Amino acid sequence: MTASEQVFRVMLRMEIKPGVEAEFERVWQEVGDSVTGHPANLGQWLSRSIDEEGVYYIVSDWIDEPRFREFETSEGHLVHRRKLHPYRSGGSMVTMHVVAHLPGRVAA
Repeated sequence: MTASEQVFRVMLRMEIKPGVEAEFERVWQEVGDSVTGHPANLGQWLSRSIDEEGVYYIVSDWIDEPRFREFETSEGHLVHRRKLHPYRSGGSMVTMHVVAHLPGRVAA
């Protein structure tokens, strides 16, 4: 499998201001279709850290990096970011290619 055939994964670490976590989760769900509605998006997940107060991880999978980069600079993404920005106090982004997947017993 070449790099262009690999799933492109984006992982965001978001630090959310204290006291607005529930509101952040609600708004994230409301605006999520601006990501999952993109034809190159394979899905996204929101996870809350159990080790760090107010920290969330968002993982989204894309058919390839160029299509993600196209989305990243789109007006739809900018609107999405503006709606979530008031809840953030910090964060970071990591990008990667999925090189292997081993399905669990339940998936088989």
